[in-house]
Amino acid sequence: MQGYLTRAKEKLKSAKDLFKARDWSDCVSRAYYCAFHSVQALLLSEGLQATSHQGALNLFGMYFVKSGKFDKRFAKILKNLKDDRENGDYEVFSVIDQETAEETLKEAEEFLKAVQQYLEKYLKNK
Repeated sequence: MQGYLTRAKEKLKSAKDLFKARDWSDCVSRAYYCAFHSVQALLLSEGLQATSHQGALNLFGMYFVKSGKFDKRFAKILKNLKDDRENGDYEVFSVIDQETAEETLKEAEEFLKAVQQYLEKYLKNK
């Protein structure tokens, strides 16, 4: 789990650096990967591993949102981050602006914080 959390923190730092460099598209991509690696840490805490990005979203929804461990808004945040990342990475005519980059940074930070808090409680009770 710690490896995924370390990777998530690294991606968040990269996203912040890219934001400062005004590289909105890559900022959004790194912000998504912060959340993605956070989800991988969560899944590992339940003995699960996703083999795809969509699989990670699905498993997060099944095991963490539907069970009430995480609010539904976190599933929406994760989906929005994934969609924005795909637009920035694959859509040639898509334009990621500063506002979108700023929002994704905020969401990724919030997502990582929630995951860290959950895992701290989880590990204490284990």
